[in-house]
Amino acid sequence: MDAESRTATVVEAPVKTAELTGNTSRTYKFIKRAFDIAASALMSAICLIPMAIIAVMIMVKDPGNPFYMHKRVGLHGREISVLKFRTMRRGADALEDTLTPEQMAEYKREFKLHDDPRLIGYRKPGDGERCFGAILRRTSLDELPQILYNVLIKGDMSFVGPRPVLREELEKYYTPTEQEALLTVKPGITGYWQTHGRSDSTYETGERQQLELYYVQNQSLALDISVLFKTVSVVVHRGGTY
Repeated sequence: MDAESRTATVVEAPVKTAELTGNTSRTYKFIKRAFDIAASALMSAICLIPMAIIAVMIMVKDPGNPFYMHKRVGLHGREISVLKFRTMRRGADALEDTLTPEQMAEYKREFKLHDDPRLIGYRKPGDGERCFGAILRRTSLDELPQILYNVLIKGDMSFVGPRPVLREELEKYYTPTEQEALLTVKPGITGYWQTHGRSDSTYETGERQQLELYYVQNQSLALDISVLFKTVSVVVHRGGTY
């Protein structure tokens, strides 16, 4: 369900941006940023050696830069550069050269693939669940650089918030009012959709948008803490949050 289809459902009763926006108090924002700084500094120090090991493993399995910088839409619509460990082979950005027509159609629907042949270590169908690149994603280890770079140094992401998205993704699946509301919150490394969505909580069903906007409307310290604990539970029991 794209934004145009969903816009048609709200034409008769327009929704104001303020009605989709939750806790905007300075106290909440101050405490949240203070937590982000303290927690990201501690975790960066703890994860420094594991991150170095992961970087070396990536370069051994697929020579090249172990990091990948991708552009996303951040707070107030500003473009941000999100840093991740590279989980795909070099040249994977050339979608037309690496994906079948069916895979391209799937990617254009959800901006991701269930069984992605571009992942490092992928050799045959089904490897998108178990190859090296898939393991990094399933365990969320590919997100570790964001803790140091995006949360601590740049401050353009938080531990908890809506998933950072492509501008095309934002404009396709959110109405203008929803876009404006979503961009009042910093994107997060983890969030309500990642931890509370089922496998079919997709853009196409509309559930992904609902879950992201639920967080925007109900953001609070209690909800942030709940999402963080839920993230640990999901990673441990399901093997990944994304």
